[in-house]
Amino acid sequence: MSDTLTKPSLTIKRRLNASPAKVFAAWTDPQKMIRWMGPPNIIRCEVENDLRVGGRYHIKMVVPGDEHNVGGVYREIVPDTKVVFTWAWISTPERESLVTVTIKPDGDGSLMTLQHEQFFDEAARDRHNAGWTAIMDRFAQFVEA
Repeated sequence: MSDTLTKPSLTIKRRLNASPAKVFAAWTDPQKMIRWMGPPNIIRCEVENDLRVGGRYHIKMVVPGDEHNVGGVYREIVPDTKVVFTWAWISTPERESLVTVTIKPDGDGSLMTLQHEQFFDEAARDRHNAGWTAIMDRFAQFVEA
């Protein structure tokens, strides 16, 4: 296969002053997710999930003048270690991508890696990279509090 068939992806790594269990819970508990998921200008976040392989999730992020809805299916769940899920905006369900979050113990904290793969194009990857980078700042503040 040639490299031209490879779809764009992104990887973000963070060292967090929080246990793997706390990081995993922040990714999987809807009441925790609403505290960090979304851009800095978010007004409200709503999260519903069925945390099991094959279970679905839906996230609604309300920002000034708009709302963003994303959902998908959990593909793999390893408590305190890994969560893998599909990612598709409700407005463009045909552009489904894949998110893998891995969590490893690192001293008294954790090393978290977010890999988002199979983007439709480089522009979508670049928009998501900007979004995830801002969201990961909020995530770190939440789990380290």
